[in-house]
Amino acid sequence: MPMEKTFNATEAEARISKHWIEGKAGRAGANARPGAPAFSVMIPPPNVTGSLHMGHAFNNTLQDILVRWHRMQGHDTLWQPGTDHAGIATQ
Repeated sequence: MPMEKTFNATEAEARISKHWIEGKAGRAGANARPGAPAFSVMIPPPNVTGSLHMGHAFNNTLQDILVRWHRMQGHDTLWQPGTDHAGIATQ
């Protein structure tokens, strides 16, 4: 595949988005009923400026309980780890 001289972000975004949509990326679907509502939780990483504490564990435990409950209700659930919530690591 030849490399273009300049990067075309519009074309790349459209191509990659199409691939993700066709592959159903971001849709968990475990035990989901047809037409069931979606339920998703994004898990941010802990701040790089602090240390882990019981609050982090408690927060993740609550998220786990909610996601499992919605999954048992037949909802299309997704518990997505690794979102950047503050951009601290890049600043």
